[in-house]
Amino acid sequence: MLIAPSILSADFGNLARDVKAICDAGCDLVHVDVMDGHFVPNLTIGPVVVDSVAKASTKPLDVHLMVENNSFFVDIFAPIKPEYISFHIEEEKHPHRLIQKIRNLGIKPAIVLNPHSPPEDIEFLLNDLDMVLLMSVNPGFGGQKFIESVVPKVKRLKDLIIKQNSNALIEVDGGVNDKNIIELKDAGVDIVVAGSFVFKSENYKSAIDKLKV
Repeated sequence: MLIAPSILSADFGNLARDVKAICDAGCDLVHVDVMDGHFVPNLTIGPVVVDSVAKASTKPLDVHLMVENNSFFVDIFAPIKPEYISFHIEEEKHPHRLIQKIRNLGIKPAIVLNPHSPPEDIEFLLNDLDMVLLMSVNPGFGGQKFIESVVPKVKRLKDLIIKQNSNALIEVDGGVNDKNIIELKDAGVDIVVAGSFVFKSENYKSAIDKLKV
């Protein structure tokens, strides 16, 4: 299991310190939630802060756009060269075009599905994606309770990926902890985003190790 701690739960007064700490503790990616206050009822960080995160990090960035006007935000964050840029299918009228744009910028494209969105919505995009992110909470705020219905949804998505002969990884974000990690792995998850579980723990390495199943 790959672990991508979400800096949404970090101490923003000591952000560089926390980013370095999770990298030293053995995370695989650094998950960055970008919210515009329109697509979700929260406002987070812009490219200046994310650029500082990238400089502090020794691991690749996983940028999750929760915004309107996805293409505009892709242009803003592409120069930072994250490993992944993911966008919500619910907000994008031309997903295939945006996937191609992200890939042409040298970044791995990913699509995000909100809890209510079925995996079948992206069945015919799977061969063009490097990752699919399934939200297991409603997007916008950290610290929410895990939505159990995401587990059968992961299984449905995994079946579609196999059917389409796709190499897309499955990532889950929201309420992930040491109590549900085995269930997620067994369902077919490759990467988990863990914010509160890591950053609210007394020992980042111990928390990350508990998720590396």
